[in-house]
Amino acid sequence: MAPEPHHGTPTKPTTLLFWAALWLAPLPILHLTGQALLFDLAAFFAKLAVLTFGGAYAVLAWMAQEVVETRHWLDAAQMIDALGLAETTPGPLILVTQFVGQLAGHQAGGLWFELAAGALTLWMTFVPCFLWIFAGAPHVEALTARPRLRAALAAITAAVVGVIANLSLWFALHTLFAETRAQPLGPDWPVLASLRWQALPLIALAWGFWGR
Repeated sequence: MAPEPHHGTPTKPTTLLFWAALWLAPLPILHLTGQALLFDLAAFFAKLAVLTFGGAYAVLAWMAQEVVETRHWLDAAQMIDALGLAETTPGPLILVTQFVGQLAGHQAGGLWFELAAGALTLWMTFVPCFLWIFAGAPHVEALTARPRLRAALAAITAAVVGVIANLSLWFALHTLFAETRAQPLGPDWPVLASLRWQALPLIALAWGFWGR
């Protein structure tokens, strides 16, 4: 007979409210002081902190498209640099978020604005970690013991694989081709004449190391 799942002691609501208020405190301050770009950065990375609860790679594709195509904080080449930087060391999400936040701030207002944007990005990304821990940790073991929930999590895992594949495709297209054309449905279509031939040997070399 399987043992009963352990139910932890729920965190006090006042603790959750404290961490939620601490996390979101910059938003009303920035709004009242008229810092539109910093407010948009804070709101964006607050949303990102919620969506990346299950892992970084699952949301990097959405982040790249949002930052480049919707908000125009970075161009595609700069975002490729961010993703490449993320792969050089562990911890891909925080490297990308800091790169995006600081570069967006620098392009908008120079060094001091860059430092403010970087600090704000760090705050909005890391502070909610404590909120998620206090809110979810007492219930994790009990929740994962439920058969229906396990099945739902398995379905989510399959969806995440598709999202990561989407990121790989976006990364490959903008690495191999200098120009792409947006399509109404589906991924961007590459302009074949803009192929970067110098990227092909590097891809072949990486593929050779991966295949060993």
